[in-house]
Amino acid sequence: MDPLRGTVRRYPWGSHTAIAELTRRPRPTTHPEAELWLGAHTSAPSTVLSDGGERSLLELLRANPEHMLGPTVHARFGPDLPFLVKVIAAAEPLSLQAHPNTTQARDGFEREERAGLALAAPTRNYRDVRHKPEIVIALEPFEALAGFRHLARTRNLLRAIDFDDYDDMMDCGNPATALETLLTAWLTAPQEVVARDAGDLLAGASAYLESGRSEFARECATLVELGVRYPGDRGVLAAALLNRVSLQEGEALFLPAGNLHAYLRGLAVEVMANSDNVLRGGLTTKHVDVAELMAVLDFTPIDEVDLRPDVLVDGPRVVYRPPVDEFEVTKWTLSHDRIGKEVSAFECERGPHVILCVDGSANIMDEKSALHLERGDAAWISHRDRSIRLIADRTCTLFSVGVAT
Repeated sequence: MDPLRGTVRRYPWGSHTAIAELTRRPRPTTHPEAELWLGAHTSAPSTVLSDGGERSLLELLRANPEHMLGPTVHARFGPDLPFLVKVIAAAEPLSLQAHPNTTQARDGFEREERAGLALAAPTRNYRDVRHKPEIVIALEPFEALAGFRHLARTRNLLRAIDFDDYDDMMDCGNPATALETLLTAWLTAPQEVVARDAGDLLAGASAYLESGRSEFARECATLVELGVRYPGDRGVLAAALLNRVSLQEGEALFLPAGNLHAYLRGLAVEVMANSDNVLRGGLTTKHVDVAELMAVLDFTPIDEVDLRPDVLVDGPRVVYRPPVDEFEVTKWTLSHDRIGKEVSAFECERGPHVILCVDGSANIMDEKSALHLERGDAAWISHRDRSIRLIADRTCTLFSVGVAT
């Protein structure tokens, strides 16, 4: 059980204050800070602080993976930590994106390796062989686009903003096929057509908001924001097809492979399989590969409620259980009535954990040692640590992430 120092990733859509405030550093920061990575991904491994020294968690795992992960996790997932924990701070919308399943990731990675494309190449789509299902849990109000909206409601939205030039594409009978046809038309059209349609969409959404109508007000406000920020971008058109989702603190979304999404703003804990495979479709200056994105997308319409993971509430803990093997997330809220009282957290027979304190402070203890965590601090709990307990010295909230049971 050791302190874990995360790696800050700086992207233009990040915040100058949120991650710095969480980690108790001066703010505003010079550059926007978008993500704090807690894990052992090769792109940005965290640092373990032990015995007065610092060492990469990735190096420690590679030196003795079974010892660190435990025989069960090592046998199931190999020598790598199967999950990656992030804090995401979106001050601006992220790119429109989706992630591959395991077969698509492996095939894509091998294809780009044979082509001699460097791992760090900006045109690289697949940087590893793993899928990337992910869960995002809001630390404050968090806004997103996620999953294809049901076709009838999308048709009503487009008609409400007088954007019905593509209405006949929705008449094929199969909603998924209709959505695929419509998105293909928008993502592959000549740029002058895209610019015209994106402008018409922006104008229609603006007029809807000015009219005072309310049914599609959130959707139209988002289309206006994206249309102004990314004029003539294909992703603005694609955004019109997606569910507009608002999360309150503690609420979560689970995004499986093939789910088209874009985070809009807010602060959240994000946990995913240990992958960095992203296929982008717009709203970005980064590499966009329309053909590869279309190949991984799941066009099945979905209700927002179906994007919410199973949740178990049990006293001071809330357990988020998405349908994946790589991770399970527990949120611990130790309020005033539990201050100074020992809470049994978990055993490590099932493998290692990362613990992150997002508010207040607490002591984490095993059979041999104790570790004090303040807001923004994290801990690495290896397979060797046993009988993890928590004692809050003031009201606190922590997240623990381990392999799914």
